[in-house]
Amino acid sequence: MEIGDFSMDFFSLAGRKAIVTGGNTGLGQAFTLALAKAGADVFVPSVTDDDGSTGPLVRATGRRYEYLKIDLTAAGSAARVIEHGVERMDGLDILVNSAGICPLAEVLDFGRPQWDATVAVNLTAAFELSYEAAKRMVPQRRGKIINVCSLFSFLGGRWSSAYAATKHGLAGFTKAYCDELAMHNVQVNGIAPGYYATEITRQTRSNPETNQRVLEHIPAGRWGEPIDLMGALVFLASRASDYVNGHLLVVDGGYLVR
Repeated sequence: MEIGDFSMDFFSLAGRKAIVTGGNTGLGQAFTLALAKAGADVFVPSVTDDDGSTGPLVRATGRRYEYLKIDLTAAGSAARVIEHGVERMDGLDILVNSAGICPLAEVLDFGRPQWDATVAVNLTAAFELSYEAAKRMVPQRRGKIINVCSLFSFLGGRWSSAYAATKHGLAGFTKAYCDELAMHNVQVNGIAPGYYATEITRQTRSNPETNQRVLEHIPAGRWGEPIDLMGALVFLASRASDYVNGHLLVVDGGYLVR
């Protein structure tokens, strides 16, 4: 292929079929809408109730939206999600492992129950879903698996040891799956958000001291907004990133450089 063959169509997801776990709330909702605006039909499996806000946003783009309430940590749920998604969407091209939890506690108060729950959602569910998705993507010789990592894929995590451990693990898993699936034209990458103005950070942002501490560490001088992630996600899901493999795309306003 010559450079003259490149066009903005490389970023189009027209006709693609996507699954976004936890895609009805927070940053996951932004991921869902980004894929739809780029042309993909989207299926969202989530443990939380659908509050009715995501579907209308997606359908306003002319794309299909399907939702299934399901516990991603339950036995057999990954196979059920992929099968359901393929059936309802008539295919699978993109998997975004966005669902995650982050229980906070000091070391001496953070025990095995919190650890096991975090590993189950953040790491094991992502593995099981990727495994089931790969069964579909390898034979069709096309697919994108995007793992939602974190700044804590690179850093320690005060009060969130399990979260940091799972996000480090997810980064390693991304690279390992890339190493085997790239030869089948399946790209496996990660996207690592920095500090974003979402409901989960409301308490930090509402405290002047902690808010200022975060801002002083971000060269851009502001918290990220969900829209800041949408273009990066579309890039990783599109043909434009077909030679990007095993990469963690950090979208953090420069946090990691300071």
